[in-house]
Amino acid sequence: MKKIDNVKEFVEKIDSSKKVNPKDLSSDQDLSIAIMNLISIEEHLVFSGAKTGKNSFYDLIQDIREMRKNLMQKIIPSYEGEVWCISKHLLASSMRLIEVGTKQQSLNHPEEAYKLFNQAYELYCLFWGLNMNMLNVSDVKWIEDKSEDIKKLSAKLDTVTKETPAATEKTGALTKMKAFVRKAVDCCIE
Repeated sequence: MKKIDNVKEFVEKIDSSKKVNPKDLSSDQDLSIAIMNLISIEEHLVFSGAKTGKNSFYDLIQDIREMRKNLMQKIIPSYEGEVWCISKHLLASSMRLIEVGTKQQSLNHPEEAYKLFNQAYELYCLFWGLNMNMLNVSDVKWIEDKSEDIKKLSAKLDTVTKETPAATEKTGALTKMKAFVRKAVDCCIE
């Protein structure tokens, strides 16, 4: 068996083994988007039930929730502490920011839309970083970019990202996670 030299090669090997058609998104990436939509459906059922007064909307929530939980287990088979819940909320927030961004675009506010799309992608990258065990959750805390703690966390991520050009633009851990996901969890083969 050939030794795998870096994380990028490892992720690509796993991704390619899951692909039916190498030009498609990996199945885990497809599944993460499906899960986002199921979370969205759960939310819409709550609001539809409340707005219409029809309990039939509420009655559908449990089935959708069970489906979402079963699918999440395919991406997150084992987890520690709040990782499951954090993961769900990262995907839900990412999906909502995408929706708000598209609405901003349709209102002819492209700059606001771009900011929202970038924030959605940052959350999506955090989801993958967390679930590919690239983030040590005990090291993760919200801190200012200028602090020594972020420099320490950035140094840890440097060993994973191998200082890609996109990762060096800023020193924040989130920026480096985006750079890694952009490189290692590339959904398209050109």
